[in-house]
Amino acid sequence: LVGSAIRRQLEQKGFSNLLLRTHQELDLRNQAAVNSFFERERPDFVFLAAAKVGGIHANDVSRGDFILQNLQIQTNVISAAFEFKTEKLLFLGSSCVYPKMAPQPIPESALLSGSLETTNEAYAVAKIAGLMLCKSLQIQYKRRFISLMPTNLYGPGDNYDPMSSHVLPGLIRKFHEAKVTNSDHVKAWGTGAPLREFLYSDDLADAAIFCMENYEDPELINIGSGQELSIKELSELVKSTVGYKGEIQWDRSKPDGTPRKRIDMAKLISLGWKPKVSLNDGIKLAYEDFLSKK
Repeated sequence: LVGSAIRRQLEQKGFSNLLLRTHQELDLRNQAAVNSFFERERPDFVFLAAAKVGGIHANDVSRGDFILQNLQIQTNVISAAFEFKTEKLLFLGSSCVYPKMAPQPIPESALLSGSLETTNEAYAVAKIAGLMLCKSLQIQYKRRFISLMPTNLYGPGDNYDPMSSHVLPGLIRKFHEAKVTNSDHVKAWGTGAPLREFLYSDDLADAAIFCMENYEDPELINIGSGQELSIKELSELVKSTVGYKGEIQWDRSKPDGTPRKRIDMAKLISLGWKPKVSLNDGIKLAYEDFLSKK
């Protein structure tokens, strides 16, 4: 999702000298393999977008995998970039690093100010470790390692698996399958009341390249869309985009997660960046991507 978007944006902006490896070609959990790659290729700039990610269910039932594999990926890449003198590294975190009951919209200063949402705390702790590693290496060694904190992402290349996807791609699949099978209802998790913000993946990629070129602060910086809506409103929007005519039934036995998670974008806006893709347009593009994989 994110890595492919960054690649698209870099190529559109005229960058051609890109070092690209698939997971099969380079397992970032393998420290020796990562060190060998960095020693051989000596990348000048690194976008660290790789991570083990998933929705609320996957985060909850696979806590050990989420914290272990993300710590491995982050530590291996950041330490190799440090050792082999990468000029600048950009680390992508997640808005789940912020406390469950953080002030809204969430400022960067809210980090470590309260308890995390329990269903994704393992993943969040791993991400916090990564951004603190970048911050600490910049402060102590003056290395240009920065951290970006994006809101909920979606777009081409997303994960549509019903057990591990995030909410928006999960809804796209549910409504599409209900439409194809002529089901009279779709079951959605929770109450539909939580509020969420969504950012199209190519907008994140554009912001990441912008920050690689313009941001040097050791403190993290938020990236969002500035548009917030409830999960119920999101469900209706996805339902309309897909063209499903049935009913939405809410399964209140399932968790809602964090009640609200809008991030404060004032810092990034002050630097001159803003998103381009509206949620309506983004969901249409995401649905087209889903259909292309059927």
